[in-house]
Amino acid sequence: MWGERSGSAWAVELAEGEKSELPSSSLLPFAPVFAPETYVARRRALAHQVGEGLIVLPGNAAAPMNYAANYYPFRQDGSFLYYAGLDEAGLALVVDAGTGEATLYGHDPTMDDVVWEGALVSLADRAARSGLTATAPTEQLETDVQAALASGRPVHVLPPYRGDTHLQLSRLLGTAPADVRPSEELMAAVIAQRLVKTEEEVAELDAALEVTAAMHRVAMRMAQPGRSEYEVAAAVELAAASRGSFPSFPPIVTVRGEVLHNHPTATRLQSGDLLLVDTGGVSPERRYAGDVTRVAPVGGRFSDRQRSVYDVVLKSQLAAIAATAPGVPWREVHDLSARVIVDGLKDLGLMRGDTEAAVAAGAHALFYPHGLGHALGLDVHDAEALGEDRVGYDAAFRRSEQFGTRFLRFARPLKEGYVMTVEPGVYFIGPLIDQWKAAGQHTEFVDYDEAEKWVGFGGVRIEDDVVVTAMGSRVLGPGIPKDPADVEDVVQEGA
Repeated sequence: MWGERSGSAWAVELAEGEKSELPSSSLLPFAPVFAPETYVARRRALAHQVGEGLIVLPGNAAAPMNYAANYYPFRQDGSFLYYAGLDEAGLALVVDAGTGEATLYGHDPTMDDVVWEGALVSLADRAARSGLTATAPTEQLETDVQAALASGRPVHVLPPYRGDTHLQLSRLLGTAPADVRPSEELMAAVIAQRLVKTEEEVAELDAALEVTAAMHRVAMRMAQPGRSEYEVAAAVELAAASRGSFPSFPPIVTVRGEVLHNHPTATRLQSGDLLLVDTGGVSPERRYAGDVTRVAPVGGRFSDRQRSVYDVVLKSQLAAIAATAPGVPWREVHDLSARVIVDGLKDLGLMRGDTEAAVAAGAHALFYPHGLGHALGLDVHDAEALGEDRVGYDAAFRRSEQFGTRFLRFARPLKEGYVMTVEPGVYFIGPLIDQWKAAGQHTEFVDYDEAEKWVGFGGVRIEDDVVVTAMGSRVLGPGIPKDPADVEDVVQEGA
């Protein structure tokens, strides 16, 4: 049940019956990995696909906030975590694509490390946990890479997304930072492996959704007049932390749902607001990501107007989930979701004309200006550090240049084992409505006089995480209320 309910001071307790104990892994120096055989098999498959040369996968370093010893919370590189499983800073993995042999580079703990961090595991013991028998000090990595280059062997790297990794690769390869060239063969091989989730990975995603469900139930209960967005966000993060987890990305907690990435502020919730919360936890042990959006009526009841838009979005989302199956291009599922939204907005007097033509012209993007969803896994946008177009597009599906549709992150056909977010939405964005109206854009499909009456409404997005199965798809996790009556019931628990 909840503690204090008004004013700036507040306290949060876990609801009766909810678990607060941390997983046993939280007592270990490093999060548990899968069985060593899992990582051995992944590395062998990667080596076979790349074929020759050295594959160099640096893990992330600790990132200082404002001086060298004050770090941001650590988040491991997704590809390093996929092939090595070790969730700690200062490591690198090298795989010989010719032989399949792999080496972990790093340091054994010093006494200084022990004094500040407690008893730590040796480099060899850490390597053994992911099926590695060869280790070497960090300083030897540059020597080994340079020796491979001197002998004419190719060295394959992934595109760096952190400045320190970019400089590290520049140093290892003996080239200027601007001349670091990621390997097309390596990127293609990594993406192909990481997109298809095994049963044990799906189980981790289900675990991430267990945490995510708790986070969203807390947020719904907190959707009360007088709370601030900051307070709701803090309660959401507490729900994750109390389960040995943390948010998979900075939570979006806002009554300004029409601002797609609006992070929490000191704004206080008022009766009649819609609270949009887009957040997810990671699986406590192996760091797979959840990503779910829900919208709750502040105070406990949707107005008729709010319910009419909510129902349109929910109908679109359910249709998209039902259409998700192996072999179906994701672009087709996106377009289906857009057609359902156009039909619903026509019923509300906001749009008109032929639905197919409206979607083909991109008129729906005035109200639905983003893509249906993205791949999910160890990264909340899985493997997109390797290039969004490489992950989501292919020769048959090129990115659209049309406003709205160009933000679709994934378009190509689905395969069994893919995990996708399904997150259509409807938003009333005042400046966008003004711009399109002034330009006379899509007047055959949009009633601008009616649209202007909805400015200030906010926005509704409903998102779930879905695994593609042999026969269709399954929504991951224990289920998070999204039927409007169920959402209202949870909100009223916090009143």
